[in-house]
Amino acid sequence: MHGLFQDSPTNRENLNEWERATIEKFEIKMKDKKNPFPCIPATIGFSTNQLRYGYVGDPRIEATVNELAVILKAFTEKSKEFGDYTSLIIFYQLPKDMEETYSVEDYERLFWQQLSQLTAVDEIKWPEDITIEAHDPSWEYCFHGERYFMYCATPAHSNRKSRHFDTMMLAITPRWVLQAFNKSEVRAKKIKDSIRKRLKNYDAIDVHRDLNRYGAADNYEWKQYFLRDEDTGLTRCPFHRQLKCIR
Repeated sequence: MHGLFQDSPTNRENLNEWERATIEKFEIKMKDKKNPFPCIPATIGFSTNQLRYGYVGDPRIEATVNELAVILKAFTEKSKEFGDYTSLIIFYQLPKDMEETYSVEDYERLFWQQLSQLTAVDEIKWPEDITIEAHDPSWEYCFHGERYFMYCATPAHSNRKSRHFDTMMLAITPRWVLQAFNKSEVRAKKIKDSIRKRLKNYDAIDVHRDLNRYGAADNYEWKQYFLRDEDTGLTRCPFHRQLKCIR
């Protein structure tokens, strides 16, 4: 069933056992009232059925990247029909050896490999108006002509519960969704302040220093895609070299 593009977490008749169990765990996380998930727009997207879901296999094999490319292309072409809080949630089915042995840093390397390999199979060239230099505050990931914010959660995260899930998971959000969210500066600031407060309660560690605002002179999007379980991070974007070859 890998590659399924699902429109609702309640529509489960076509799911296999692992897929059903995974979406149920995600649903519990999004519905938790005692310990609410910090990303308020994500919980709104979930509650209003604007999120979309895809299931793929082992992230270490080439076939999985192809599955992901097909799903993300379909989402890109239809996303504006889903609402202003839409995101694509991707669940990877991890083999036991990965679940038992992979560290946060192992998943970090795998995440960047996925993005590089996804770009390699992209049918549309990198947008001309988006820099290919990841160490520029205006850079962001692009696929099928759309700009995206990427989020990765893994089973290895423990201190940073906001980046923990029982399997490797991506949340892929179009830039136009974020632009719509930021249209009202007063409302956006209020929600962002609430997100920060939730993060402090949700995680067993302080808010990561790399979380920042897109377009700010000291902001780099790529640093926020994958947050480590402590307050460290990569000094150079692993995607940097790949970008030099995509035009």
